[in-house]
Amino acid sequence: MAKLAPSDLAQVLSKLPVQNTENVIVGFETSDDAGVFRLNETTALVQTVDFFTPVADDPEIYGQIAAINSLNDVYAMGGKPLTALSIVCYPQKGDWDVLGKILLGGQNAMNAEGVVVIGGHSVDDAEMKFGYAVTGVIDPDKIVKNSTAKDGDVLILTKPIGTGAINTAVKHGVASGETVAAAIKAMSTSAAAASKVMQKVGANACTDVTGFGLLGHAFEMAKGSRVTFEIESERVPLLPDVLELISQGMLTRGDINNRAYVGETVRIAKSVSGEMQSALFDPQTAGGLLISLPVENAEMFLNKEADAQIIGRVRAKAEYLIEVG
Repeated sequence: MAKLAPSDLAQVLSKLPVQNTENVIVGFETSDDAGVFRLNETTALVQTVDFFTPVADDPEIYGQIAAINSLNDVYAMGGKPLTALSIVCYPQKGDWDVLGKILLGGQNAMNAEGVVVIGGHSVDDAEMKFGYAVTGVIDPDKIVKNSTAKDGDVLILTKPIGTGAINTAVKHGVASGETVAAAIKAMSTSAAAASKVMQKVGANACTDVTGFGLLGHAFEMAKGSRVTFEIESERVPLLPDVLELISQGMLTRGDINNRAYVGETVRIAKSVSGEMQSALFDPQTAGGLLISLPVENAEMFLNKEADAQIIGRVRAKAEYLIEVG
């Protein structure tokens, strides 16, 4: 399911009236992963919501991925998820056994993370969609925002990218079993462990890479932090066959929308292939964490998270918010 174009969504949000934000620590102004509302001096609520059309043929795996995708928003902030509400869009004449398996997969994934599903809402919809609204808690003094990256930091990505292209290839029947398995493994891997390490070693900023693609979410981080991100495309980890599938036209509408979103704020070197550029804009499902942390903390993080890779660095704001080489 294609998300609304981020540039169009930003225009709509900018026209909403000002709210009473006395206890809002993180709202939607910086396009962060979740909202944070202060309850008292030591506790705040962290809340998020996400749902989408199927990204796996197996209904239980689809439910599992939907759960992980929603939870990762809370983990990206450094929060602890506690409860979830399911969101179900399903055809009235659909197979109820399939829906049961979707719900089971999601609930099992939530329970494995210590989260309780306490309810939900369903509507009759010809196009199946599923996801969760998640509520957690966080220490107001330990929130990891997407708008606090600092000059001199390194940028670390915890998962390979390319799920959008692979999911498109699956729909066209041209993705290999190995490629599909790699994508499912990536999408069903929780960010809980990486979040704990991030908090332990001391990260300055973080976001999880989802529908706006790596460069779309990097744009939001750089803009909010008022810095420039330098990304080395050759160091960005890719899922198997992603560039080949993109060369075959396995792209989503997100490729166009995400390019429009960042506009002229990104400079990409001519040496970066067209396929790699599309991979960098490819919308992800349950993607990895993009973390900005002091260079002296990077080795400690990488020792704990073997699949993570340094993909660039942060420097003082220049002409472009992102420079890709």
